[in-house]
Amino acid sequence: MRIAIVNDTMMAVEGLKRVLLSTTDHTLAWVAINGEEAVARCEQDLPDLVLMDLIMPVMNGVEASRRIMSATPCPILVVTSSVEGNTTMVFEAMGCGALDAVKTPVLGLSGNIQGDLAILDKIRTIEKLTRPAPERAAKRAPSHLSVVSAFQRNESLIAIGSSTGGPPALAKVLADFPADFSSGVVIIQHIDAHFAGELAEWLDTQCKMRVKVAQEGDRISPGVVYLAATNDHLVMSSEGCLAYTETHQEVVYRPSVDVFYESVAAHWGGKVTAVLLTGMGRDGAAGLLTLRQKGVHTIAQDEASCAVYGMPKAAAALNAAAKILPLDEIGPALLDQCSKVAK
Repeated sequence: MRIAIVNDTMMAVEGLKRVLLSTTDHTLAWVAINGEEAVARCEQDLPDLVLMDLIMPVMNGVEASRRIMSATPCPILVVTSSVEGNTTMVFEAMGCGALDAVKTPVLGLSGNIQGDLAILDKIRTIEKLTRPAPERAAKRAPSHLSVVSAFQRNESLIAIGSSTGGPPALAKVLADFPADFSSGVVIIQHIDAHFAGELAEWLDTQCKMRVKVAQEGDRISPGVVYLAATNDHLVMSSEGCLAYTETHQEVVYRPSVDVFYESVAAHWGGKVTAVLLTGMGRDGAAGLLTLRQKGVHTIAQDEASCAVYGMPKAAAALNAAAKILPLDEIGPALLDQCSKVAK
């Protein structure tokens, strides 16, 4: 991959250069010292990936990400000295189209680089995500569920999948739900495990429902939002509880929307509505079709309101969505659907 670095700190630039040049898989495209310069350089020489700092003079990384994704779209990875300290800006950048965030590798006194493996893992994952991927076939859910408790039959679940641009889109949808919402919500957002806790805390400030990271063994409760929180896949177990699994190693997206949707189709005995929001790639499209074939009401976000029209586009191509809606209509549509189901 040809990778560009956008950072105004020379020590950070040097550390990133050393990481990139430690492998023959990547080359340095160019270096920009602020967001404005990065926007201009992308127009002249578009790289395969941009490593974007957040706090910079002239133009910060959020605005630069927004302009690049608008004029010359390409994958962007936020690389910042303090992911936790810049939570709001990280989510804003992801809302503009940045794929993920990672801490800047630190160049130690001995010349060693701390954090180099983390950023190389991120780059490898992004490289896989940006390649054309074979279509994941929808799976027919078994006609008989493994376990259907009386508890499940009386409970309602909203399953939401999202990726690039997901955090602000999720906040917009959740803002429409009351604190005593009659349904539980499970979110599969493509985000690294170390950052999931901050996303849950941030979403909790954006809506009336309680938002928490999903724990092994959690049962779905009305009025609670559960966020997938590890690099393993979140699934609905045969007992109707949330669980994490290391299986499906072949699936690039971790956690995967498809894997969760298919587990819901197989093991959830209550009422379900499934939603696929903005994101790069195809994850969730086949799983959404599996759910629709089982009679579940399915919704995909429309192209105009997506930061990246990838996952919903794939769902639309499969005819997996019963409705395709603008982002601001999805929350009200879910409220209406849940009120119909409750009657």
